[in-house]
Amino acid sequence: MTSRRSGALLLGAVLIAASVASAEENDDLDRIPVPDPSTEIDDRPVSTGWRIYLDQALTLPAYRDDLIVPPPSRRHPSWQERLSLDVRRTWDLDPRLKATYSGRFNLLAEDGGTFPGGENLRHDFREGFASLEPAPQSYLDLGRINLRSGVAIGFNPTDFFKTRATVDRISNDPSVLRENRLGTVMLRGLSVGASGALSLAYAPSLTDPTPVYTGTLPSLNPMLDRTNADHRLLLKVNRDLIGDLSPELLLFHEGDRTRLGANLTHEVGGGLIAYAEWAGGRRANLIEEADRYGRKTGTIPQAAPRILPRDRGERFYNDLTIGGSYTTDFKVMLNLEYHYHGAGLSRQDWRNWVDIGGANAGVPGVTSQLWYLRSYALEQQEPLTRHAAFLRAEWTDAFVPGLKLAGLASFNLYDGSRLVQVTADYFWSDLWTFGLLAAASSGGSHSERGSTPQARSAIFKAARYF
Repeated sequence: MTSRRSGALLLGAVLIAASVASAEENDDLDRIPVPDPSTEIDDRPVSTGWRIYLDQALTLPAYRDDLIVPPPSRRHPSWQERLSLDVRRTWDLDPRLKATYSGRFNLLAEDGGTFPGGENLRHDFREGFASLEPAPQSYLDLGRINLRSGVAIGFNPTDFFKTRATVDRISNDPSVLRENRLGTVMLRGLSVGASGALSLAYAPSLTDPTPVYTGTLPSLNPMLDRTNADHRLLLKVNRDLIGDLSPELLLFHEGDRTRLGANLTHEVGGGLIAYAEWAGGRRANLIEEADRYGRKTGTIPQAAPRILPRDRGERFYNDLTIGGSYTTDFKVMLNLEYHYHGAGLSRQDWRNWVDIGGANAGVPGVTSQLWYLRSYALEQQEPLTRHAAFLRAEWTDAFVPGLKLAGLASFNLYDGSRLVQVTADYFWSDLWTFGLLAAASSGGSHSERGSTPQARSAIFKAARYF
């Protein structure tokens, strides 16, 4: 069956299901206490259809200069400045019809860059869709939608629409990245009943796949190549069972592959909630998938030798997050998780990456392929290796009212290397908020985190709300 014909059949399936389709597909996120998803520092409730604020972020990075595997030659600016106008708006066009827009206009400058220039201005078109309620508790949405799935914080195996959707990484907090990424053009049907919910979404292929982004992002391009390069279909079913037990099952189809997923939460009591998130399906491992995509999109020449040993076949791989959330009476929330990514690099795969790269440090054709693997994993928002631990803590009204402290740490369980981030946000008034974000990656020179170019960074933030 051709891709056009299969796409038409999938679209028909969505239209049929829209009449019985499900309500808020992010019910799974509401079942556990999660950190404020705002990229900036605004967690005030929105009382009108508008949310507008002007945000500035000055970044001061520090880099390593003794990497065993040198990355492709790129500039390392000593400072970066971003001034952004963030707009979120919902219009009530009719009692049963609404329209939503979410976007960010960015003005960018950095040390050594040219200003002004086309690369200094960028519009991130996050969402733009119409929502119709043809019947009570049933909805039909059409447009660009940020469809999120999953109950975990640090790694969401069932968040199938996360791939290539992130454009800015000012924060390393996964909950921030998933909230402020690009949406996907899709048709979505939603419906909720007394004992469960159903949702069905179809995203068509609108462009051909494009290379992994390594330089400046397009200025006014909606970047549909990042979100709509293949046909995708997602079915989500949620069923209330006993007490607070309400598992969610997912069926995801992309191209010629199908994956299954499940989300489960349980309130243990005393402020403790346990959760698990799983997805599985047939695919190639990360090394093979990155190589295939690089050759398909022209980044890696077809005649180039394969650098890393790998299994070139496909098999059933599992992704799993197991975690818990604990909230105290003092407005402190803790999340602890274990992450497993079956298609990620094994311990031997990582040794090969370091050993081969170190032995060929002066051969750009080798090191560029090795770093392409890491860039591909970052765009896919997949862990690079198989085993990791994740910890996040947040304290609202810390020491004084209006001060929010948050910290996170991600640990590679192979080599002990880690990424740590700490933020402090002070809500000065209803109009102003000021913040500081500090991040550092550490570990031995042969470790995952110790082999990255950027060692530390500090970001000074301020936001003015309107």
